[in-house]
Amino acid sequence: MKILYAIQGTGNGHISRAREIVPLLQKYGELDLLVSGTEAEVTLSQPLKYRFHGFSFVFGSNGGVDKWATYKIMNLRQLWHDMHSLPLDDYDLIINDFEPVSAWACKLQKRQSVSLSHQCAFVSPNTPRPGKWNYGEWLLKYYSPTTYHVGFHFERYADFIHTPVIRSEIRNLQTTNLGHYTVYLPAYDDKKLAKYLNMTTDVQWHVFSKRQKTAYTDGNVQVIPVNNEGFNISLASCDGLLTGGGFEGPAEALFLQKKVMMIPMSGQYEQQCNALAASKLGVPVLHAIDDNFVKHLNSWIKSEDRVWVDFPDHTAQIVHDMVKKYAR
Repeated sequence: MKILYAIQGTGNGHISRAREIVPLLQKYGELDLLVSGTEAEVTLSQPLKYRFHGFSFVFGSNGGVDKWATYKIMNLRQLWHDMHSLPLDDYDLIINDFEPVSAWACKLQKRQSVSLSHQCAFVSPNTPRPGKWNYGEWLLKYYSPTTYHVGFHFERYADFIHTPVIRSEIRNLQTTNLGHYTVYLPAYDDKKLAKYLNMTTDVQWHVFSKRQKTAYTDGNVQVIPVNNEGFNISLASCDGLLTGGGFEGPAEALFLQKKVMMIPMSGQYEQQCNALAASKLGVPVLHAIDDNFVKHLNSWIKSEDRVWVDFPDHTAQIVHDMVKKYAR
């Protein structure tokens, strides 16, 4: 059997999940890997068959998307060319993690494909959303359209939706509590974060930054370039995670029984939806870093409330069922 696994490369969550899924897929045949996007620091250990520019957004420094930087890196002509030139005839199974080049290539070539992603959970109307319709709903539907869906979310809102994939390297971590707090807010400037974090109750902060190439310390704040191993070590030994409205990061922190506070990116619909779903579990959510931010942080630091989740390790069975059901 020949399998194509196409992965979104904007942000780190998709590739982090793929690090767990790739070895499972390799048991079923010859596996080719495709990554498109420009904003991930986490990498796969296996070689890529295809690497495309894709269609990515750029994180801003004030809580949202940097629209001008996003516009500047767009290359719609290349995207069009890649969609029309990707060869798919030899594949028995095409798996897609919110990756647009392969998804639209399948559409053009009338090939079936299956989503294995968090985003396809939004196919279900039961998946939590803010009350008002948003253009992001259109983006989730048409950015990476596929024939079939195997989704992941914080809860099983429909039969095809599973609880999160927690990587083996996270499941095997020995957790402690050294009292510090881990931070991953890539849409905020490090210096802005440090200014506010320095005002908090006497705790240490580990801020993982997409922008910095070398680590530095500012008062009680350590700013550290994003790297998978360092982040895992910090997360395993922290009291809590302060993060955006992503999915994999909060899910892993909840699995490790860490406190979590989320600040979803402004104007990013999926993150707003994720934060809403997490809030229904009991995760505190803020929607801006403003004059009340330090007050909310200090309350969270003092709180002993934790959200208890059950994320069993069913990934191998999910992959097995998907291959048996959808391979031609």
